[in-house]
Amino acid sequence: MLLLWGFLVSFLGAWWGYYNQALSGSGMVGAVLIGTLIAGFGGWLWFGILLVFFVSSSLLSGFRRKDKQEVEQDFAKTGRRDIGQVLANGGLGALLAVLNTRLEPSLFLFVGYVGVMAAVTADTWATELGVLSKGTTLSILNGQKVAPGTSGGVSLWGTLAGASGAILIGLVAEVGQKLTGPIGLTVGILLMAGLIGGMAGCFMDSLLGATLQIRYRCRVCGRITEKLKHCHQLTIRAGGWKWINNDWVNLISSVVGGLVATAVVTWK
Repeated sequence: MLLLWGFLVSFLGAWWGYYNQALSGSGMVGAVLIGTLIAGFGGWLWFGILLVFFVSSSLLSGFRRKDKQEVEQDFAKTGRRDIGQVLANGGLGALLAVLNTRLEPSLFLFVGYVGVMAAVTADTWATELGVLSKGTTLSILNGQKVAPGTSGGVSLWGTLAGASGAILIGLVAEVGQKLTGPIGLTVGILLMAGLIGGMAGCFMDSLLGATLQIRYRCRVCGRITEKLKHCHQLTIRAGGWKWINNDWVNLISSVVGGLVATAVVTWK
């Protein structure tokens, strides 16, 4: 029954995302799949956390869209999220939800899920708001000044935005687990796990973006981009590993977020 409700609610949410151009057709299919699995196997608290990520990310994607257009022209994927982006952000969470049912329900699986969702939320918030920063953006590798939106670039505004997203996920998990029944955690530990795990994943995303993620250089304007074509010309490879695109970076970063959040609870 919960799977059915999960499907219905996920379908409505995905349709809303598609209608408001936050999701492509394939992204809508992916969102229904992820939402159904998380609601059906994880339960309503798990689904609520996913919903907070999805709604907040969709709203921020549309926030000051015109101001982001110049920066986002260098991104491999912009605007409507496709199935690759949806699976990269929610696939690991869905897997943890399934394992939580198939195996004996585990506190650590839930904490890991919180860390995963905090990481993808922090990264999305940092990206969507960080590109609007008027302050200095620095390379996470060498501290040199880079253009806003550059892979591996960090700014004070983007960092604060990422931390806010991670805190929101931790807060929803903290309040939700109190309402659904105590699970033997110290008050505030889920909030801390969400913040630390989320920011660990967010910074890992920046680090991977500056090192392993595939990057190209435009033959015409010389800009570094994630796209195979820029200024109507094929680009040339400028660095990174061929098979690691932004979706893989997001997935790896979410793994880091989940592991760090679990470590926070374990060491506490």
